[in-house]
Amino acid sequence: MKLTIEVYGCLCSLSKFEINGKSADYDEFGEKYDHDTDNAEDYGCGDMRFERTEATTELLEKYGITKDEYSEICDELEDKLSFGSCGWCV
Repeated sequence: MKLTIEVYGCLCSLSKFEINGKSADYDEFGEKYDHDTDNAEDYGCGDMRFERTEATTELLEKYGITKDEYSEICDELEDKLSFGSCGWCV
């Protein structure tokens, strides 16, 4: 599997996400959201985290990946899109 994940320098988003040469969207693999909005500054995040969802047969076929490769991709997304508290947008 060929995986490319690049994160914008100061945004909580990906500038490039490709799997086996196909452009991908992290939303297909899980959700990224603030888990602690009550303790976030206005326009900031209290605890931003990415949480994976279960792999579907359609998604595995779309990118030509196995369940183990799906898990590796989700590990990378969790690492790159989970960063806790942030005030870049403040």
